This record gives sequence, structure tokens and C-alpha cells, in this order.
Amino acid sequence: MSAIREFVHQVHEGAVPDATRRRLLRTATGVVGGAGLLAAAYPFVASLEPSERARAFGGPVQVDLATLTVGELRTVEWRGKPVWLMRRSDEMVRALRWPDPELADPQSKRSEQPASCANPTRSERADLFVAIGICTHLGCMPTLRLDDAALNAELHAPGGFVCPCHGSRYDLAGRVVKNVPAPTNLEIPDYAFTGASTLRIG
Repeated sequence: MSAIREFVHQVHEGAVPDATRRRLLRTATGVVGGAGLLAAAYPFVASLEPSERARAFGGPVQVDLATLTVGELRTVEWRGKPVWLMRRSDEMVRALRWPDPELADPQSKRSEQPASCANPTRSERADLFVAIGICTHLGCMPTLRLDDAALNAELHAPGGFVCPCHGSRYDLAGRVVKNVPAPTNLEIPDYAFTGASTLRIG
């Protein structure tokens, strides 16, 4: 610090040559100008970054499945959409594996799902159903019906989903029944297991 003070004193006294003073002034001006430019640019660059809310809205969602019980339907939000998580019983899984002539697209050939879910249960693991809970007709939210005798008889299974708006019906793999307004099976989002009881959606 004392060396800098001494140098400044020499500049004032004229003991430093003009060429050195000019070089010093150019360097100091460049440093101050660069710092000013960075300070002015920071708010602009920061404004281009997505907000925390935007990142949360579009990013992956982590879900803990440890407390999800058999027959329970849990809903989480991902990208502004309701995503269903349901633990299926062995009886439910067995019913899904039998071909059902009442289904419009039993092989899910016209449906949106990851390649790993192109199977009778439309899932990575047979016991866990993951789907976007929006009817493919007009975007209503179907409801789970496990004790509906008429629905169970139609689907030959212990339960399914019914859209309260226009009556579209789906089995417990989200496959749509024939001759209802909904044109396709429920959409299955991209997801992956990150642990024995943890799931990442998106």
C-alpha cells in the first residue's frame, strides 16, 4: 500500500516520465471501463436466464413413492399438467395382460408413450401406473372408479377411469374403450426410476 502511495506522490511531483504516466492512465482507464461494462451488462445477461418458477415449471419432477399404497391414485404437477401415479395390485396387473375386445387401441399403437412403456401395462414396472391425467377428448380430468360394477364388467378388470364430462372410459393402463368420445389412450410422460422408490418425471 505504501509503495502505491509513494508512486502516486512521484506522479504528482513530476518524478515519473510522461510515457510511464500515459501508460498508467491507459491501464487504469481500461480497468475502470471494463469493470463498468461488466456492471452494466450483468442485469441484461441475468434477465435472459429463465426464472426459478420457469425452471420448476418445465423441469423434471422428483417423486417419492415409498408411501404410495395399492389402489391409491396420487397426482403431481409437471409442466402444468396433472400426472397420475397409481400402485396397482397383482389382480389389476393380471387383468391388464388379457386381451380385451372392448378396447379401441389395446396395443397402444396410436398412443403417446415412451418406447419402454409399449406393453400391456403401459409402464416401466407393472405395479406402477404413470400417466397424464387429462382425457384425450376435450382435456377434462377423468376420475378413478374401483367399485363401479358396470365399468368393471365392461373392462373385465377391477376398476378403471371415467371422464365425468362426456363419458369416455379407460382401463387401469389408460387404454380407451371403444365408441366413446376420446380418440386415443391417455398419454404416458417420459419418466425413469432413480431409486427403488423414487421416480423422475420429465
